[in-house]
Amino acid sequence: MTHDWQQQIHALHEELIRRDDPAAWVREADAVDASLRYPGFALRGPVFGVAVQDAAMGPEWRVLKPVVNGMPQMARDSLNTHLWFTAKDDTDDPAVRRELLAAVDVLEREPVNEVEACGVRYRIVRGDEFSRCDDHGLEPPRPTDPEPAERSWERSTGLTPSPDLDFALDADRADDGPMAGALRAGLRDFTYRGVRFPADVRRDSERAVASHPHVVLMPTCFGVVERERTGWEPALAIQSTPHDARRVLHDAMAEMWPMLYRFDDEKKAAYAKAAEEFRTLEHADEARVADRVFRICRVERMVRMGPDGPETPRPSDVDEYGPMRIHPTLLDDGTVVFEE
Repeated sequence: MTHDWQQQIHALHEELIRRDDPAAWVREADAVDASLRYPGFALRGPVFGVAVQDAAMGPEWRVLKPVVNGMPQMARDSLNTHLWFTAKDDTDDPAVRRELLAAVDVLEREPVNEVEACGVRYRIVRGDEFSRCDDHGLEPPRPTDPEPAERSWERSTGLTPSPDLDFALDADRADDGPMAGALRAGLRDFTYRGVRFPADVRRDSERAVASHPHVVLMPTCFGVVERERTGWEPALAIQSTPHDARRVLHDAMAEMWPMLYRFDDEKKAAYAKAAEEFRTLEHADEARVADRVFRICRVERMVRMGPDGPETPRPSDVDEYGPMRIHPTLLDDGTVVFEE
């Protein structure tokens, strides 16, 4: 560890003492315990989102769309949609609308990683998703992980908004605590290694350490994983809190999977029973149905930062499809034209 990083961790420790925050000390103790109980790291791979830099709001980059997509093009499509609806609903100025739609036009035709409109920079950002693990699986939620004020199981109650939204991508954050600072220090030199990664992926990873040497830890999220013969595989989208992850697993077993995969009555009843038993336990981190095992796990993510901001997708990052037109024509006066 470099002297610079040692100084930063000492500063985080001193800040923790100065704040005299018992809750922060408990979270720090939880983090220390987790590092001992789950000493390994399981890498899932890259994730993508959208960040924005608006000079009128300050120099920092802030997350506009959560860094959770599995492909860069998915993030580009979410930016396309954001700009189109901004042009449709958030302005009455034809000139502003034209500029926003010009950026949309680019996103419909080219796999670009940055566009600018009305003095605001929009960038597709790349992160890496990982979880702590031991020999038996991935780290479950910690006692100090935040939960919704009301833990509802009803589908009519919305899920907790993503903690990524408006998150500042600041490599000098001082509010993470010593353990987070140590983790950032350890991740600075992280690269993809081993023969399971193609040579171009390894080369891009090594270049990123030099071009984007700083690390930002994104807010912790929570996922549902399923045990497979080769390990634990993601089963559902990551969520903002442990309860939200439990709720989407319950809903998948009770309704979504039976409908999606057209279960017969016997299988549907088995999944409904497993879902109800899981719900009754309230804070369970594992569910079993038939021969399947699901677990709730913590999901951590990092974003690399360079002199000009967050890292964009690498040449070796894979898209399964390309740019396309998503929305109907929007005229300068705000009229939507639906074409046959």
